[in-house]
Amino acid sequence: KLAMEFPSEDIFLMTASPVIKAITNFKQVSKTLEEFDVEEQPSSSLEKRYPNIKVIQSGVKQLKSDDHKIFTEDGKEYIYEKLCLCAGAKPKLIFEGNPYVLGIRDTDSAQAFQKNLAQAERIVVVGNGGIALELVYEIQGCEVIWAIKDKAIGNTFFDAGAAEFLIPKLTAEKQETPIECKRTKYTMEGSEEKERSLAASDKLGSALGPDWHEGLHLKGTKEVWSQPCLHIYLNVALSGAKFSPFSVLWPVYVELTNGKIYGCDFIVSATGVVPNVKPFLDGNNFAVGEDGGLKVDKHMHTSLPDIYAAGDICTASWEPSPVWHQMRLWTQARQMGWYAAKCMAADTLGESTDMDFSFELFAHVTKFFNYKVVVLGKYNAQGLGLDHELMLRCTKGQEYVKVVMQNGRMMGAVLIGETDLEETFENLILNQMDLSAYGEDLLNPDIDIEDYFD
Repeated sequence: KLAMEFPSEDIFLMTASPVIKAITNFKQVSKTLEEFDVEEQPSSSLEKRYPNIKVIQSGVKQLKSDDHKIFTEDGKEYIYEKLCLCAGAKPKLIFEGNPYVLGIRDTDSAQAFQKNLAQAERIVVVGNGGIALELVYEIQGCEVIWAIKDKAIGNTFFDAGAAEFLIPKLTAEKQETPIECKRTKYTMEGSEEKERSLAASDKLGSALGPDWHEGLHLKGTKEVWSQPCLHIYLNVALSGAKFSPFSVLWPVYVELTNGKIYGCDFIVSATGVVPNVKPFLDGNNFAVGEDGGLKVDKHMHTSLPDIYAAGDICTASWEPSPVWHQMRLWTQARQMGWYAAKCMAADTLGESTDMDFSFELFAHVTKFFNYKVVVLGKYNAQGLGLDHELMLRCTKGQEYVKVVMQNGRMMGAVLIGETDLEETFENLILNQMDLSAYGEDLLNPDIDIEDYFD
């Protein structure tokens, strides 16, 4: 966007990676929902499209914000007028610097994982986010011990009901037969996600896109198995690990908090990410959020002049819309990057800019276990306390629909399967219409709710 706005200005893109991540097959599904693929392309492809962009392949060694200078690892320095930090996040590894602990965050680490898995008979997966969910679903021919600290799988995106809906997909290859639709409603009163010498390289690549596992052969040595032998342990964590590379049986032994001990070939640490702020903090007085990200205001400014931040590295510090929250996902990274460029352009031209519409409603579409998954607004009743109720509709093997209601208004929704309800629910959350009069008919499959509210 900056290259288009300022065709006569030099725009430098600094990256430690030889490739760039490009958004392809972009589709605006609704006002706030977007679908796209993330594709690796050579950096030259960007330079060919925009002659005023120069890609500098080097990591950043130091930022001197007072001097408006960036020093790169290849010994060069660059003066900037405006700077946007989009260095993403890095895996939050349970054990740092150990070749038997793999964190999956970027393309290189996914390739390292694939190489290790080809020799593996048993692995331990620790974590419960999107990458862990996809891993355990895709892996074949290798025994998997999945350790989850939560009460249900995928709690970043789902509640226990959605987890129950999804679990049969992990254990059965056959097509499930849809059974009659069940609708329930309940309130929340009182009730309480290259072989290398070091697995965690300092050279961070670009974050994986939503279809990161496509094209990877996620099979272990026991390829005769059509489904993984999967052991799921809920409410447990690793209490310790012993690395014995020369052991005749297993190079790694892990102990879980439930007392069980397993030998395995390696551990996959899929325990989330932390903002990659370290290269920029030294000597610069950035305001940093509780989650470790660089605080940005509603125009993506950091606390330092002429420095902006976008994507996983930043912490949104403006007063958010009641139905939006930050989550370190590809969709938000793309939106923030585009909006940060818009703000940088407006500031340069001395113009004002309005908050982008994508920050009005949290909206994300992805796939888990081959189901289309849409999450909208406060889909897990984030921040709503006990003052809300949930309405559910579930057809086993086909769809799972949950809406979060507060004072008769829809505040969030989870849609699993081909429900075709995303646009209608998006509108109902955005316009905050009082839906009390409709009661449970809101999810009645015999009523065409799309026509009802369009």
